[in-house]
Amino acid sequence: MNLFADIRARVIDALGAMVAAGDLPTGLDMSAVAVEPPRDPAHGDMATNAAMVLARPAGLAPRAIAEALAARLGADPRISLAEVAGPGFLNLRLAPAVWQGVIRAALAAGRDFGRSDLGAGQRVNVEFVSANPTGPMHVGHTRGAVFGDALAALLAFAGYAVTREYYINDGGAQVDVLARSAYERYREANGLEPEIREGLYPGDYLIPVGEALKAKYGASLLDQPESVWLAEVREFATEAMMAMIREDLALLGVTMDVYSSEKALYGTGKIEAALRRLREMGLIYEGVLEAPKGKLPEDWEEREQTLFRSTAHGDDVDRPVQKSDGSWTYFAPDIAYHYDKIERGYDQLIDVFGADHGGYVKRMKAAVSALSGGRVPLDIKLIQLVKLWKNGAPFKMSKRAGTFVTLRDVVEQASKDVTRFIMLTRKNDAALDFDFDKVLEQSKDNPVFYVQYAHARVCSVLRKADEAGIDVSDATLAGADLAALGHEAELELARKIAEWPRLVEIAARANEPHRVAFYLYELASDLHSLWNRGNDDPSLRFVQADPAMTQAKIALARAAGVVISAGLGILGVTPAQEMR
Repeated sequence: MNLFADIRARVIDALGAMVAAGDLPTGLDMSAVAVEPPRDPAHGDMATNAAMVLARPAGLAPRAIAEALAARLGADPRISLAEVAGPGFLNLRLAPAVWQGVIRAALAAGRDFGRSDLGAGQRVNVEFVSANPTGPMHVGHTRGAVFGDALAALLAFAGYAVTREYYINDGGAQVDVLARSAYERYREANGLEPEIREGLYPGDYLIPVGEALKAKYGASLLDQPESVWLAEVREFATEAMMAMIREDLALLGVTMDVYSSEKALYGTGKIEAALRRLREMGLIYEGVLEAPKGKLPEDWEEREQTLFRSTAHGDDVDRPVQKSDGSWTYFAPDIAYHYDKIERGYDQLIDVFGADHGGYVKRMKAAVSALSGGRVPLDIKLIQLVKLWKNGAPFKMSKRAGTFVTLRDVVEQASKDVTRFIMLTRKNDAALDFDFDKVLEQSKDNPVFYVQYAHARVCSVLRKADEAGIDVSDATLAGADLAALGHEAELELARKIAEWPRLVEIAARANEPHRVAFYLYELASDLHSLWNRGNDDPSLRFVQADPAMTQAKIALARAAGVVISAGLGILGVTPAQEMR
């Protein structure tokens, strides 16, 4: 039940009747007509911009359209008042029975309340994390993992068929560095002094890898040239790192559907096939790039390279895909990887990148646009940095990792649920401060506590009613007489519950799961406000002397709890049954 969509449909029907009656000209584009919560709740329950967006194409004064529309909407029993404001905005007030219907719908649907068919089963690939397999995941990966997983859950809730995918960057020079670093730990396991020279990975996490190499190879790789052991150690160490990464993701409750390997693109003809496809379109050519603007790099030299004409698809400059020595650039396998996703039949691609990949956005979008013929949109979400604080100071680096704070450090300090919620309390492209003291405090200023406390309060009142012998099953509550729910604080909570289905669709269209966290905080605030008013006004308390009245009051609270539970489910957070 999307009440805003239902009322918008009624507005569109009324406008259609006005066209039929000759009050509006034919051929008007109604797509921009919206029904939304008003900026000021005092103005009504909903507002529509219909008159404002149709006035110019209709050649009529907006207020004249609004007044005629108000007259037609006033005949709808759900709309108790349609009032024209300002130059032509139309504010609507809905009958109490409408809000009571929202409560019943939420109770009947349970955690499925707000589910949408917006996606219509379209196949969406969400590729996220994709950390280099060279060590444990750090706090930056944590934010990207939470964002990507919550986005995937949001899209699934909105009716899309979602695949979570991890791209293993195991084809570059960094995995050779990993192999050399692991080999030094292998030497250490054999009683030799490791040489962790500059450029190698110094973290203690490679000590178990070295010991495992010793268990497999004994001393047979000692004193052997790199050409003998590099490939085997590289594969062994990469598999060990991916096992560690899977464990780290499991700590966050993240499970991938697909793991794709960059290495699998080399020597298989996939890179060549993708570039051949672009060449057939006239988008691959041999040329020389212009010098970068500003100060030239010391190693800059003009040289002919194989280039992708990415400017034909919105990029600023064309991009090299093959170097003058014949080797591939980093961009070439990425093109092939995205071509593979297109060939797998996805209707939409979403990449979640770190903020340092901002320069990659236009070129990657250009490649996908070209390879899909513009059919498959690519949305790239950049994840900004996370700053960790504890005891008023920056959180110290992890000795185990060597150079950074790990995902495991964060989850062990704050818990999975707290970590996931807090990581979604800012939009992905805004920096986020993660203060261990604040995220664990029990106050309104801690959003995860505030939302969880609201859910726990609902569970508490349900337990109290049950102990008093009152039937508070969802089926019974859905059939309760809700006419007594007329106080403004009760209606305000019902209105916020009614926004949930609309919020789901808005967040899904924008690929912005943080909107769910924001909404849950607002819903929790309305619930807490009603609860606190009950301290001064006994008629607003959820448990009353009259069992029927209690069922009506608890139906409202339970509906709020249903939405909180559904929203937390999208965020990957377990709803609290009680607070300790």
